[in-house]
Amino acid sequence: MTGRTAGRTTAGDHTLRQARAAAAREAWADAYRLLRGLDAGRLTPDDHAAFADAAWWTSRVEESVVQRTRAYAGYVAAGAARRAGLMAWLLFYEHQLAGRTAVAAGWLHRARGHLRGEPECVEQCYLAWVDAEEAQRRGALDEAMAAARRMAAVARRCGSPDLHTMSVQAQAAVLVARGRVADGLALLDDAMCSATAGELSSFFTGWIYCLGLQQCMACADLERAAQWTDAAMHWCAAMPAENNFRGLCRVHRVQVLELRGDWPRAVSEAGRTCEELLPYERRAAAEAVYLTGEIQRRRGDLAAAEESYGQSHRLGLDPQPGLALLRLAQGRPEAGAAALRRALAGATDRLGRCRLCAAQVEVCLALGRLDEARAAAGELELLARQWQRLRGSHTTVLHAGAAAAGGAVALAEGDLARALDLLHRALALWLELAVPYEAAQVRMTLAAADRAAGDEEGARMELRAARQTFGQLGAVPDTRRAAALLADAREARPGGLTAREIQVLRLVAAGRTNKAIAAELVISEHTVARHLNNIFAKLGVSSRAAATAYACTHALA
Repeated sequence: MTGRTAGRTTAGDHTLRQARAAAAREAWADAYRLLRGLDAGRLTPDDHAAFADAAWWTSRVEESVVQRTRAYAGYVAAGAARRAGLMAWLLFYEHQLAGRTAVAAGWLHRARGHLRGEPECVEQCYLAWVDAEEAQRRGALDEAMAAARRMAAVARRCGSPDLHTMSVQAQAAVLVARGRVADGLALLDDAMCSATAGELSSFFTGWIYCLGLQQCMACADLERAAQWTDAAMHWCAAMPAENNFRGLCRVHRVQVLELRGDWPRAVSEAGRTCEELLPYERRAAAEAVYLTGEIQRRRGDLAAAEESYGQSHRLGLDPQPGLALLRLAQGRPEAGAAALRRALAGATDRLGRCRLCAAQVEVCLALGRLDEARAAAGELELLARQWQRLRGSHTTVLHAGAAAAGGAVALAEGDLARALDLLHRALALWLELAVPYEAAQVRMTLAAADRAAGDEEGARMELRAARQTFGQLGAVPDTRRAAALLADAREARPGGLTAREIQVLRLVAAGRTNKAIAAELVISEHTVARHLNNIFAKLGVSSRAAATAYACTHALA
């Protein structure tokens, strides 16, 4: 009996040594498997803390909470205030992420109690970080910056590159909130470089990537987000399979892929994101599901888009403006307009309002509500100007969206000069940002403006370019619309005449002189003469009488 007990003890000790070694080398799946097979009475508080880490990294969040609570109790019993304070803070963080705010507040209070009377230590950086975030949420930005700098000073004196980099990220967030966006993003780049250079532990590397990518997207900095997303996913690929940050970073990859027009990869990555995040990161998963719905809607799979928007709503995300644009595609623009008004009433972040306003312009123009469309386009322009002052750049997605919306409204108002100017600007920006779907949509509006200005050839060029892009993306409804407009352009313009040339021909057939035509069309007599020369050349005639005869036989008179 004694021998069997000794044998079990020896085997258990060996397993425990293996588990500790696996945790030390961050082989979290192995550490979890080994620790799970041991009797809890054999584990020290440090073992329970490692067990909690192993459970967290392998997406077993509830088990992580259980084991961290046991580690906390062990540290309290041993009088290890700093370790108890750290466990309490981590429990606060895990409960906060799970949406259990009251429980989280209790653990934060305990963390403060354990660390309040301790000499300066690295664990106090976590409390300073919470102080910075809470002050920023209250709008007390001086207080937030002071807390972030206090965190930096403690981390530096205690020799923690992890927490010092987190303090840099916290300072960057405060600078952005203050309106010093360029300075904030520069500081954010500094923190991200620490992650890419391998200067941080795995946990803090993932943390920095997630927070930094979130900040890039919030600042509408697509190029920066794309670069750092590539770096984050490269790091994730190099990590063991049990990497709980992979799904969080992948959400931002899906956002970039969707904007850049790589829709097949975006949908594939969105599916993997949901597998990695659900059920513990519901809000982040909801964003991936919503983006899938956006792609499905643009591809013309309206039933699938409806389901995706519904799922994102169930996961806690308002599926606007995508759902409103789906209602427009379903022939229910009134429902879409009502939903957008409700969403705008509660939207506070700049990028979110821009997306909603852009959709409101589209829906209101479809409904013929020019005043509402004009107001939404005006807000977009205001937001873009404000952002230019803060960001120091006029080439962001905000500026492209504002120019596109303003051009569409100007076209509806009949202000062709302004419409063409804004639409050309929008197209140039979307092309520079490498956002193909939005660029093709602008080309469709630009084609209508060109046609209204009499530039039929320009309209056909824009329609052909739009059709090609839509076809490459798999945007079936838009491809069909562009093709139909191209066919209409070919059929409705006999003799290869432009819309303006047909206007001139009709007036010639009505007996107007060049001077009268110039006055009626508000152009110069020289321009009328140039149009007539083009008409004669295209129709193969040499006189006004022959041109009139052509107009009569082709129902243009």
